[in-house]
Amino acid sequence: MRHGVRLAGILAGLVLLAGCVRLVPEGSKPAAPVDKAPGVSTALFAGVRLGPTVASLGMGADDAGAALSSFVESCPRLLTRTDSSGLTTPESWREACDDARSWPYGKARAFFDKHFETAQVGDGGAFATGYFEPEIAGVRTRQPGFDYPVYKMPPELVRGWPDDMPQAERTGRQPLGRYDAAGKFVPYYTRGEIEDGAIANRGLEIAWVADPVEFFFLQIQGSGRLRAPDGSVMRIGYAGQNGREYVGIGSVMRERGLLGTGPGQYPGSMQGIMAYLREHPADGDALMRMNQSWVFFSELKGDGPLGALGVPVRRQSSVAADPNFVPLGAPVWLAMDRPEAGGLWIAQDTGGAIKGANRFDTFWGAGEDARTIAGGMSARGQALLLLPKGTVERLRNRR
Repeated sequence: MRHGVRLAGILAGLVLLAGCVRLVPEGSKPAAPVDKAPGVSTALFAGVRLGPTVASLGMGADDAGAALSSFVESCPRLLTRTDSSGLTTPESWREACDDARSWPYGKARAFFDKHFETAQVGDGGAFATGYFEPEIAGVRTRQPGFDYPVYKMPPELVRGWPDDMPQAERTGRQPLGRYDAAGKFVPYYTRGEIEDGAIANRGLEIAWVADPVEFFFLQIQGSGRLRAPDGSVMRIGYAGQNGREYVGIGSVMRERGLLGTGPGQYPGSMQGIMAYLREHPADGDALMRMNQSWVFFSELKGDGPLGALGVPVRRQSSVAADPNFVPLGAPVWLAMDRPEAGGLWIAQDTGGAIKGANRFDTFWGAGEDARTIAGGMSARGQALLLLPKGTVERLRNRR
């Protein structure tokens, strides 16, 4: 669920165009607007332009304080991980991270103003959706009414090369699959096969849930809470995936005319999709099985679901982004047509559908209001990255 395409080793030379830093292939002509070109795969290739000052953004005190707390949690990873966007290095963040640990929460706006400049990637036109931590009915041990298993990672799910794949085509990362009884590497079981019992009764069940539709959406979210009838809660998080294709059933339903505002159509929100699945169980089951991807889980013991950065994601502070365009751990400023999606966020997660420059997924925590906000979130506007001061000038001088 966390994948991106990197532009590796084929780009050379920084070209300034209208104040915008662009990385272009050696010998190419930068006449065309690179950020509009298909196949743009990194922030540098999309173009990076210095934006307005942080002080001019009108950042709220509480917004800045919450972002500072999340930034502090991100710093241990910022100082050690490779930035796929090519915009920063671990050393770029050291001064801000050293200061952040002891900076007063109430003066967070001054912290961001001191250490950061804003940068626009491409044209800055942003699109944001929402995600949340679902809470559904579930128990650790199977009991009446809880018949749908939550599986942990099966030990036979491994990476390998299919025997019939030519050696010349064996590039990149090996696909996920399993070895069958004859020792042949084959794709792993699909969603439908798993639901039909392909890995049942092997001790892989870590919990059981009551509603397959709720569980389907929990798998899409990647983490959630299982609440038992006695009120106890078990938190589960993404452990792995079966390697099969993810299909967004909302897109399929739109193509079939099932979603929209016309007679007989359902709203194009998560709530509308769920309503259709419940009211048309046979067709709904077939739709869900079109998404062959299955997510495996492990129990979480921490205080929040973990994002791709390996730190807890926080309500209204954490956002998922494409790490090829946004350094994970970096602050992001959003000015959107949905006010609740605006403000300062910290990029701490990624997602299978979160691809490209200025594409974000805002995190809303747990509870019914989180479900409502995230399920209906579709916001457009402008995005700015907050990068350590001097970053854009450094990129401009890298020739």
